[in-house]
Amino acid sequence: MIGLLQRVTQASVVVDGETIGAIGRGLMVLVCAEKGDTEREADALLAKLLGYRVFSDEAGKMNRSVADVEGGLLLVPQFTLAADTRSGTRPSFSPAAAPDDGRRLFERFVRQARERHGKVETGRFGADMQVSLTNDGPVTFWLRIDPPKVLS
Repeated sequence: MIGLLQRVTQASVVVDGETIGAIGRGLMVLVCAEKGDTEREADALLAKLLGYRVFSDEAGKMNRSVADVEGGLLLVPQFTLAADTRSGTRPSFSPAAAPDDGRRLFERFVRQARERHGKVETGRFGADMQVSLTNDGPVTFWLRIDPPKVLS
């Protein structure tokens, strides 16, 4: 699972002219499932991002998590994060999870986030979305949880 998190002062998602998700201060997270990902990777990514210290404390150090500052979470599905861009000039999306698996893992991710965190908004899986945000800092981190290696 991949999460591209951005610390924001505000972020929103629009689909067909309607705002379907919006937050103020918090994290806007693009979420992507890759082939081989399971609920284990989804849960591990969520735990990591909820505890990831990207907000400043009184001394200006990044020592506070989104949970610590009671910030919002805007979770947006984005399979293009799994793109293989190592060769050529067109990305390959073969590393991405199949759409049904991606949807299932994203929906689980959202359910678990809502159980563990106060304010959770989302984009819409498979929709053409317009995402707007004001990146605070800018602060952006790419988090990845790999499935366990299979020993042969």
